[in-house]
Amino acid sequence: MVKFGAHPEPDVTQGARRGSRRAPTPVKAKKTAVPGSARAAWRHRSFRLVYLGAFTSSIGTWMQNVVLGALAYNLTHSAVFVGIMAFAQLGPLLLFSTLGGMLADSFDRKKVLIILTAEQGVGSVVLGMLAFADHPSKWALVGVVFLIGLGNALYAPVFSAILPVLVPRRDISGAISLNSVQMNASRVVGPAIGSVLYATIGAGWVFQLNALSYLAVIVVILRVALPDPPDAGATGWRRLVGGITVARSDRVVAHCLIVIATFSLVCLPFITQMPSIADRHFGIDPKSTAYGVLYGAFGVGAVIGALSIGTVFAQADKAKVTRRSMVGFAVVLSVFGTLRVTWLAYVVVLAVGVFYFVVITGLSTVLQEKIDDADRGKVMAWWIMGYGGVVPIGGMIGGWLMDLSSIELVLGFGALAAVGLAVAFDLQPGSTPSDGRGDRSGHEAASQGVSRSSGILETAATGEIPAVSV
Repeated sequence: MVKFGAHPEPDVTQGARRGSRRAPTPVKAKKTAVPGSARAAWRHRSFRLVYLGAFTSSIGTWMQNVVLGALAYNLTHSAVFVGIMAFAQLGPLLLFSTLGGMLADSFDRKKVLIILTAEQGVGSVVLGMLAFADHPSKWALVGVVFLIGLGNALYAPVFSAILPVLVPRRDISGAISLNSVQMNASRVVGPAIGSVLYATIGAGWVFQLNALSYLAVIVVILRVALPDPPDAGATGWRRLVGGITVARSDRVVAHCLIVIATFSLVCLPFITQMPSIADRHFGIDPKSTAYGVLYGAFGVGAVIGALSIGTVFAQADKAKVTRRSMVGFAVVLSVFGTLRVTWLAYVVVLAVGVFYFVVITGLSTVLQEKIDDADRGKVMAWWIMGYGGVVPIGGMIGGWLMDLSSIELVLGFGALAAVGLAVAFDLQPGSTPSDGRGDRSGHEAASQGVSRSSGILETAATGEIPAVSV
């Protein structure tokens, strides 16, 4: 009997012996993280190490990326040359990503990652040495940047392939979320630091500091154990053909790949041409802290947009969110293209970043929900090429058109194209049969699409490639 006013003993003491003066102290259950959450993924030591190493390296890479664009513009005051530099940096993704996938499937991943990381680090050292000159050779800079981009194109698929082995399958979605945070946060921190350092100590030292950041990746790779690559089946050309086959058999997959390639080509030249826009429209010197803040505002918007898919829009129809966000992107991009008020540019470019990454992350989620594990690598190879590889081509064409006509025309056409994509392409799963591989029910896809991700998914989920200036 419990006396009036007394507190009953906890349930765990009900089995205590009668007559004992004090009930056993209940043992507090150890808190367990929800499977698939960011907290669950963070509990895995190997993932933490790689995460922190990747974050450090990503900050260094974004320091270098923002300074490369500014340096290219300051050397030539040519939007075309800025586009050429961007293509040298990102173009290899279009040409060599499949070769990187073959390396990931065929060789010791730890050795391949260390070699390719070292190659990019050495490239940054050489880049810094070139930049120390008062009048560096423009084409030598382009050549070195291309070699760094080549190393990244081979590195990215291999790095992506190790992510699933760092956490159990049930926690992959949490790893994706955290990876999205570090990749987008680095595009805020890196440009801010890089712009300040560029204005104070020069481009050469920024590139040397980035070279040091690659050591963080090498150190963590040496400290984690990686299993041998599994038998991945078809590779190389057969893998590319396999991706085409899946796209031809599934309308949504085909539409997603067409939209990302077109969006990257026509709507995103403003990214590589940010130094030109800052100088010509807002009077912001690309070699200034103000430019770093402008790029940082865009990065903050990207962080908000990427995280909104897993928070605000977590239960929403991603196809509808993506198409509506394309219209929102078109509105803010057209405003950004015609704006001349400097202080307002920081607000508008933040909004551009938000809608841009809602579109990219939402589109990749729609795609991921439609493909099985057996097809994911083949399809996502096309996603990487359509996103990372096409952006610099659009940047070069956009730079040429900006010099030939105007920034307003190029950005306005991109805004119009975004509206056209939203109207023309249906991303909703329909009754069109695929071949049993890609046309799953919405409920099954929502519950399994993220947790069943494979190697390349970790980067594609955020619309990013490791160490890519996109």
